Amino acid sequence: MSRYRNLSLFLVLAAAWGAAFMAIKAGLSYFPPVLFAALRYDVAGVLMLAYAWYATDHPRPTGRREWLLVWVGAVFLIAGYHALLFVGETSPDVTSASAAVVVSLSPVLTTGFSRVFLPEERLAPAGLLGLLLGLVGVVILANPGSAAFESGLLGEALVFGAAACFALGSVLTKYLDADLPIETMEGWSMLLGALLMHAVSLGIGEPLAVEWTWEAVAALAYLSLVASALGFLIYFDLLDRLGPIEINLVSYVAPVFAAVSGFLVLGEALDATTAAGFAVIFLGFCLLKRDAIQEEVGSWRVRGR
Repeated sequence: MSRYRNLSLFLVLAAAWGAAFMAIKAGLSYFPPVLFAALRYDVAGVLMLAYAWYATDHPRPTGRREWLLVWVGAVFLIAGYHALLFVGETSPDVTSASAAVVVSLSPVLTTGFSRVFLPEERLAPAGLLGLLLGLVGVVILANPGSAAFESGLLGEALVFGAAACFALGSVLTKYLDADLPIETMEGWSMLLGALLMHAVSLGIGEPLAVEWTWEAVAALAYLSLVASALGFLIYFDLLDRLGPIEINLVSYVAPVFAAVSGFLVLGEALDATTAAGFAVIFLGFCLLKRDAIQEEVGSWRVRGR
């Protein structure tokens, strides 16, 4: 029964995070991109911090190291990642599915960044091939021979920058290794990241006027309540139950839901190039994480006996 519960929650999380790319694309018709991202985390940050206050006995960071961890999360995981992602999705040639596939490169980039900040770790030849395949997947996704390449290149590059921001932030938070509950770290990072994005929005001269249609409210509500608040609660639960290897695979299931939701809601084409790019990135991830995946598969076999 527990296995079916975990599988069900895993699919709910992949669906919630995958459809978020469609919700971003839909909401950008009514919001300036950076302001949209900031408003999302105004709501989600308050909810997550309230949950941290309820669920942990350490709801507020104390000391320099814990606050540094929170600021790394705010700058890279929240503000940097979401500002670049939302601006990147303003490109008409960046679909919900293609954005999700580029973001799924994040685990590959995380492995690359970890070699910079943790120099004692080295990539074996298979790992180097995996990293290269991840980058090839992004090139395939950009489709240099297509008519849309020139106009869509900047958008794809911004989404790639978002994935790199998230990967670097993940490595730095692990490097800092502060003793702070993840719920507390996420809640404070969300709120501070939202403040940073509001400052960026004002600094680049985005208009403050928002077209408050029911579609705009629905997109903001989905991103704040479902993708962020509910999504992170499911994520924390599954992280404890499944461990980081299995939960990491959400990144590779989410693009399927992004493609389907983009097709159903926005009429976006289901594109063979996107599928090919995803397949190559996934192969790269498997090569980079081959030892951990083999260990995890071995543990499944032991549990199944």
